[in-house]
Amino acid sequence: MNNSSTVRRLPMTVLGVFFLAVMIFPVYWMVNSSLQDSSGATTRDFFPINATLTGYAKAISEQGQNFVTSLLIALGTVLLTLVIATPAAYGLSRFRSRGLNVFLLVLLITQMVPAIVIANALYPLFNNLFLLNNIFGLILANTAAGIPFAVLLIRAFMGSIPRALVEAAMVDGAGALRAFVSIVVPISRNAIVTAALFTFLSAWSDFLFALTLTSTPEVRPITLGIYDYISANTQDWSAVMATAVLASIPAALLLIFAQRYIAAGAVSGAVK
Repeated sequence: MNNSSTVRRLPMTVLGVFFLAVMIFPVYWMVNSSLQDSSGATTRDFFPINATLTGYAKAISEQGQNFVTSLLIALGTVLLTLVIATPAAYGLSRFRSRGLNVFLLVLLITQMVPAIVIANALYPLFNNLFLLNNIFGLILANTAAGIPFAVLLIRAFMGSIPRALVEAAMVDGAGALRAFVSIVVPISRNAIVTAALFTFLSAWSDFLFALTLTSTPEVRPITLGIYDYISANTQDWSAVMATAVLASIPAALLLIFAQRYIAAGAVSGAVK
C-alpha cells in the first residue's frame, strides 16, 4: 500500500521539482554571473569555476549609498505604516459604526489603483511641499500605498480577539490605550509582523515612486540605481548582478526570520 502510494506521488514530485528548478534558476544565474568576470551576460560559464568578488567590490563602492537609502526608506515606511495602521485596525475591529462597510470597501478599492496613477497625483503635491528628492517624501508615498493593506490585514486578526480580554483589562483599571498596548498589540504580534513584512517588501522593491518623485543621485533607491546602472554599465554584468544579489539579501533575510510568525498567524487564525 505504501509502495503504491509512493509510485502515485512520484510524477507530482518530479513535476514539483521541475517547476521549483525553473523558478530558482534565475536566482542561481544571478549569483553565478555576479561571481564571474565582466564578460557578456550570454557568455557566462554554467559554474563559477574561477570565482571573483570584483563585481561585489564595485557594486558596494558605487551602489552602497543607494542601498542605505532604500534601507532607510523601507524601515521608515514600516514604522510609519504600523504606527498608523495598527490603532486604525483596532478601532475598525472593535467599534462599530454606520458606514464601516463602505469605508472598508474604499480601502479595498484603493488597492486596485495603479501605483503610477498615485505617483503622478503625488508629484504636484510633493512639489508644493518641497518633498521631491527627499527620503521622507518617499517614505510618505510608500506609507500612503501600504496603509490600506496593513489595516485590512491587521483588522482581520484583531476581529477574532475576544472582547472579554480587553474588557477584563479595563475592569482591572487599565485605560483604553493601556489595554490596546498591553493586551491587543502582543496578541496581534503575528498579524503585525506579517503586515510589516509585506510593507517592507513593497517599499524595498518600489520603482515607480522613486522614478517619479526623485531626480538626483543623492536620493536614489537601489531599484532605481540598478535601472540606471544597467544603462550605464551594460558591459560590466558582474557588477550589475552583484548589485542585484545585494539588493535581494535584506528581503531574503526578512522572509527567513519572519516566516514562523506568518505561519503562526495563519494557524492561530484558522483555530479561532
